[in-house]
Amino acid sequence: MNRTIRIDHLARVEGHGGITVELDRDTVRRVQFDVFEGLRLVEGLVRGRSSEDVPQIVSRICAICSVAHTLTSIKATENAFDVMPSEQTLRLRDLLFRGENIESHALHLFLLALPDYLGFPSAIAMAAEHKSAVELGLRLKKLGNTIQETIGGRAIHPVNCVIGGFGSVPSVDQLTSLRADLQQGLADCEQAIDLWASLSPTDFCHSDTVYAALTPPSDYGYYHGTDITMLTHGGPSVIPAAELHLHNRETTIGHSHARHSSFDGRPFMVGALARLAINGEKLAGRAVSTKQQLGLELPSDNPMDNNKAQVIELLFDIEHALATVESLLNEGLQHEKAVPVQPREAIGVAATEAPRGLLYYQLAFDGDGRVTSANVITPTAFNASSVEDHFTHAVTQSPDKTTPELTRRLEMIARAYDPCISCSVHVIRRHRDA
Repeated sequence: MNRTIRIDHLARVEGHGGITVELDRDTVRRVQFDVFEGLRLVEGLVRGRSSEDVPQIVSRICAICSVAHTLTSIKATENAFDVMPSEQTLRLRDLLFRGENIESHALHLFLLALPDYLGFPSAIAMAAEHKSAVELGLRLKKLGNTIQETIGGRAIHPVNCVIGGFGSVPSVDQLTSLRADLQQGLADCEQAIDLWASLSPTDFCHSDTVYAALTPPSDYGYYHGTDITMLTHGGPSVIPAAELHLHNRETTIGHSHARHSSFDGRPFMVGALARLAINGEKLAGRAVSTKQQLGLELPSDNPMDNNKAQVIELLFDIEHALATVESLLNEGLQHEKAVPVQPREAIGVAATEAPRGLLYYQLAFDGDGRVTSANVITPTAFNASSVEDHFTHAVTQSPDKTTPELTRRLEMIARAYDPCISCSVHVIRRHRDA
């Protein structure tokens, strides 16, 4: 008996995409993560522009990931021009990254993913019976946006980040207010952990997954580091970010406006679950016991565990942000100017961790500091092949399930990846024969 599972519009994700699965009895014949979001072509927009213009342009790739795009482009530019920011700048960038991670994870966990677990089609419908959960998510999201506004100058699309530093630093009053917000955020996180620990298991997809994540030199974080770790069944492999192109193979897929990536021929997963699998030993504080409370075993073979991983990061980032703010208040902030920049003909490479996973930038400049070429690979583009691989395993491992039940499971896996589809499609121009 042949059947086709088709989801024309995948709800509760950023951007426009769908899912198609064709089965011949118990055999999966075709699996597609259909990405048909309109093309962004941002690489073309930045060509010929000054290095100073790039952060504000790439920030517009996505309002949810605007900090990651802004700071990764700056990091690549500083790599090209051999600029070393001050220690204070690096700490503030780390804090800004954590603000974005907090707001993004809160949005995903409470407004996009949680309705699946509680049996509602949307967060609005869920609010009728679980108003407190929705309000909890909104408070945590606002906390992340407040951090971004305090450090970056705006809640989205930061305007205070410049090559070599910041336009200005936050005041004592701003940091004092932020400290109070973070203290409330820790109390909210306790409720969030209890809620997610109480949910029914999602045990319907298992596979040997390859993970990839930036390797931070010290603390568990998202900005610092120049190496990428690939974790396979055979163990970890460390790759300099500048050499990622030698291992990551990008291919054009007919049903997708985004390219698919593979590491030495295998799909790989990026995101919170990958970060914990690779860098989990760097966790500290309450996050360590939260991992046990949620029953998260690492490395996980279940993509649904990405939701649990986001809960752990949400707590850790609030704890870390609070410690950073208290330290800045105790030590005082210097009103320093950005480090001077001397443009030159060069290529800069940078990797960071956006909320959804590994983000890669390669920017080439001429002697006047204008962009001659750009290459951006986003987390959802890295994940596209891995998503399809997990779709296949989910259907293969549950061939007796009804079409509505398989549809529900496929949607839950897609949402667990927390895809940012708009971010994924700006790299490629479709050809007529694609």
